[in-house]
Amino acid sequence: MKKQYKLGVIGSGETVNAILKGAVLSDFIRPKKIIVNAVTEEDTENAQDLGLHITDDNRYIAENCEFLLVAVNPVDFEDTVKSLEGFRPEKVISVMAGVKKNTIKNLLGVGLIKVARSVLNAPSVIGSGSICLDMTDFNKSTDDTEFIYGLFANLGIVVSVDESKLHASAALSDGGTASVFMFIQSLIEAGVKQGLPKGEAKIIAVQTVLGCAEMVQREENSVDELLINSCGKNGGIETVKVLEDGGFRRIVCNAIDASAARTEDVSDK
Repeated sequence: MKKQYKLGVIGSGETVNAILKGAVLSDFIRPKKIIVNAVTEEDTENAQDLGLHITDDNRYIAENCEFLLVAVNPVDFEDTVKSLEGFRPEKVISVMAGVKKNTIKNLLGVGLIKVARSVLNAPSVIGSGSICLDMTDFNKSTDDTEFIYGLFANLGIVVSVDESKLHASAALSDGGTASVFMFIQSLIEAGVKQGLPKGEAKIIAVQTVLGCAEMVQREENSVDELLINSCGKNGGIETVKVLEDGGFRRIVCNAIDASAARTEDVSDK
């Protein structure tokens, strides 16, 4: 039987608001086809601004939507399941960090439940993120995979991966985000040390990172070639020598290893 709503949402926060805003403002889905449980005052205001249906009845949401997006804190998922009062949604999209598909299915109960899992990093909330998405449960339906993919497409670049790769994806995207922020912070501090005002140092540092990322993304040259070419200009070669002597690559790898260990600690087994 056709559901009244295409998408139901249980959960709140920046990520949920970014998903909903991107989907509605891009005309990917009509506001009247979305129903949400707006937990906070900010969630309510955002939902109202977008013209979404609002309720605090989780079971009603699950019963009346085709896809159920679950974005609660992982520790609150069991309580969320209880609020469904035994109802088992057929199509679930999870943005809960570390909660595996089998856990979601087992808690929801016996039935033909399909689950898609996503891993998003911080820049996703401004539409510039990396979104890793496991949709293997939906592979037999092009309509379903296209809808799930499209729901996240406005948040950045979507990469389809198997669930077994989501752990590594989370380590790289989350650890990478923190690493890049710290690298930019260090560049700004170095610029100030060289005598630049902080504002100018920030502009130069940020544009340098943006420009380098754009050059890599264009794929006209490999990263190795781009690095070699940069060493021939001004102080590039001296910079690389210092970084190599300091074990820069090793430090970055160790940092991502630590990120992976942390995501493994918080994920369910």
